[in-house]
Amino acid sequence: MKNDIIGLTRALVAQDTINPPGNEASLALMVGKLLAENGFKVEYVPFGPDRLHVIAERGLDGKQLPIVFTGHFDTVPLGNQKWTMDPFAGEIKDGKIYGRGTTDMKGAVAAMTIAAIEAFEKGVPSGGIRLVLTAGEELGCQGAMDLVKTYMGLGQARGIIVGEPTGNIPAIGHKGALYLNLEASGITAHSSMPQLGDNAIYKVARAIVRMEQFDFGQEEDPLLGYSTINVGKVSGGLNINSVPDRAGFTIDARITSNLRNSDVLEQIKKELGNDIEVEVLVNLPAVANDPDAAFIRGVYDACGISDEERSAPKTMPYLTDGSVLQKAYGGIPTVIIGPGEPEMAHKIDEYCYVSKLEEAVDIYKKIIYNT
Repeated sequence: MKNDIIGLTRALVAQDTINPPGNEASLALMVGKLLAENGFKVEYVPFGPDRLHVIAERGLDGKQLPIVFTGHFDTVPLGNQKWTMDPFAGEIKDGKIYGRGTTDMKGAVAAMTIAAIEAFEKGVPSGGIRLVLTAGEELGCQGAMDLVKTYMGLGQARGIIVGEPTGNIPAIGHKGALYLNLEASGITAHSSMPQLGDNAIYKVARAIVRMEQFDFGQEEDPLLGYSTINVGKVSGGLNINSVPDRAGFTIDARITSNLRNSDVLEQIKKELGNDIEVEVLVNLPAVANDPDAAFIRGVYDACGISDEERSAPKTMPYLTDGSVLQKAYGGIPTVIIGPGEPEMAHKIDEYCYVSKLEEAVDIYKKIIYNT
């Protein structure tokens, strides 16, 4: 399995790590055992019942900082539609390997694991390698957030590679996220006498209109564009003939690197006033990099990215553990690059191209050697 990217990907896909509940421990132990058998120092960090993170290191020499490769073990549920392929079999058809997690992102975990092992066949790479493989990413990077709070062995690094799906094209940023649950309270009464009550839905309705008109007061971020806000869910009331005493809605704000999440949160609270209670569900900063940083240039070189392509750097629309780890490592260069197809993440009949998996192993090794 050491040099078999397809075999390892299939073995990982065969493990059901749908989150919730996750149950990533058996998969973590499988990957950790393979790395330990190939000279890596492996540590398992608990994250709830039957859930483990894996921290693996080899070749750290103290002369140069290591590269960190990071990926997550959990996947999203299968969805309500029936799959035409077995979601846990890793079947191969027409050059594609099918299964939940092939694209997001067990294929990348397999590729970075094999690349890390094979990188030592030519000797010890300068600075060495650290793998930070997490449980609990899919519901808002809770696993990585818990890891940086409770684990003291992350050390330092010169750059981070996040294996989320990009079709092996490096991306150097994504917006941060502020997920909020907002609620209003009222006083219930019979709907024929609404003056005796206090309608919570009206409060929420007024708040939603204010959020539609919300102004971040920002300039365009040269890498990430403009921040956005979206109301995604509304709830309230129990029956047609009562004044509702409770109503709520949710906000998904995607925030660029030229704004602080904390400032946006305070701005939203001020705009909504005392009628609305605000609960923070997810609060993650943007990932942003200087395209001219040496590590970024090295990744571009490893991927064969032309000067023209570098002039319009790629960013991604989704969140990654890079939001947590870039901050934890002091803002070091962080690149998102993985073999999966971005449009196949979370889809029915999810797949990854076999050729992209094989290519990812080579790219990751080039990054290890050239950065």
